[in-house]
Amino acid sequence: MIPVILSGGSGSRMWPYSRSMYPKQFLPLVNDESMLQNTVQRLSGFEALDSPIVICNESHRFMVAEQLREIDIAPEAILLEPVGRNTAPAIALAALHAIREGEDAELLVLPSDHVIEKVSVFHDAIEVALKQAKAGKLVTFGIQPEYAEVGYGYIKSIGNGLSRQVVEFLEKPDLELAEQYVASGQHYWNSGMFLFKASAFIEALKQYRSDIYSQVKKAYEGAVVDLDFVRVDNDAFERCPSDSVDYAIMEPAAESESVVVVPLDADWNDVGSWSSLWSISKKDVNGNATKGDVITHETTNSYIQAQGKLVATVGVSDLVVVQTDDAVLVADKNSVQSVKNIVLELSASSRSEAQNHRKVYRPWGYFDSLDKGDGFQVKRLVVNPGSKLSVQKHHHRAEHWVVVSGAAKVRNGDNTFLLTENESTYIPIGEIHSLENPGTVPLEIIEVQSGGYLGEDDIVRLEDNYGRV
Repeated sequence: MIPVILSGGSGSRMWPYSRSMYPKQFLPLVNDESMLQNTVQRLSGFEALDSPIVICNESHRFMVAEQLREIDIAPEAILLEPVGRNTAPAIALAALHAIREGEDAELLVLPSDHVIEKVSVFHDAIEVALKQAKAGKLVTFGIQPEYAEVGYGYIKSIGNGLSRQVVEFLEKPDLELAEQYVASGQHYWNSGMFLFKASAFIEALKQYRSDIYSQVKKAYEGAVVDLDFVRVDNDAFERCPSDSVDYAIMEPAAESESVVVVPLDADWNDVGSWSSLWSISKKDVNGNATKGDVITHETTNSYIQAQGKLVATVGVSDLVVVQTDDAVLVADKNSVQSVKNIVLELSASSRSEAQNHRKVYRPWGYFDSLDKGDGFQVKRLVVNPGSKLSVQKHHHRAEHWVVVSGAAKVRNGDNTFLLTENESTYIPIGEIHSLENPGTVPLEIIEVQSGGYLGEDDIVRLEDNYGRV
């Protein structure tokens, strides 16, 4: 059985902490490790598991690789989506990869942003589902509903066993209908987790969405291996229709009685919004969940998160307050589903806060934008030991580097030399240059940029260890 980890979401409803270039699955929302890391480690101790296949956005590839390395996981593959096409094409890529050598493994499909508290119960449910998958069934996991939730789709089933026949998949209901679903005892929240043979999924895809199958097949057949990644054919994948696995496969397959649901009561949460994170967080006697440097007074039932600054609240209730280096969100806890509208407005205005944090991660480390003004920008660069920035030049800006700690191997035009603490170099506009950390400790540099245009797209890469262009 191969875990297939879906890691392509943007997490826009959890802005400003989650952003498209560093979304929630890579963040430590519920403990000290990221949600991606939690998803993989949740399978620890389950026998007969192969290494995972992770499917992610191309721009997130180095974060995925690094976070798996941190927990000593060597993936079977990291499949890169050049564009998002929803879950059906993503799972199809994993299925084609799994059977590329004639093997027909079972695929345990898991989103990378779920919380499951009762791991042993989850493992028991996988065992039940595995028997059904081996028999050729398409299996989904249905969450035992705790209340009438209008934010989830539902699964209607018949039977009373450990696995049950799926009758139909239902859209998100209004409150009255959700209450009827919960009272029936035959309806479950749709978790978005699945288990099936790779061949069973491919055959169903051929039957119900041959257009998706043919296009994904072309994309996978044109794939190339790039470092630790499998990079599918861009043009073919971009032409693939976008659809969820529910619409494309599970709903029509349910009509042919080939879909079963395994009920799961394991303290599951999809952490889709700040209110859902509040609901699973540890709270004080006033119902407040806090993270970071927070002081509350006469505050109740609120989620408050501070990053780098003190946040204080007085006389408020049912609020979400999230502070990051460059943004502050204040929202009614019952209206947090609309946070994504803020992200849409930021994107429409080409605001960087929609995509990037002030601290931007790169395969070599990260940079933190400290200050900027008319014609200048100041950044703090941290380069990992043994890492190297691309050999590059700029058309519109000059740079001045000052080493704060560590040692830097610098190429500046035709000269290559070492810099240590308190030493510096100036790189004129148009000069070819590179920066490398040859040491065993992180290299920290202050970079002062000056020029008429300071955008990140003013980089002409001549050589790069990470395959970027």
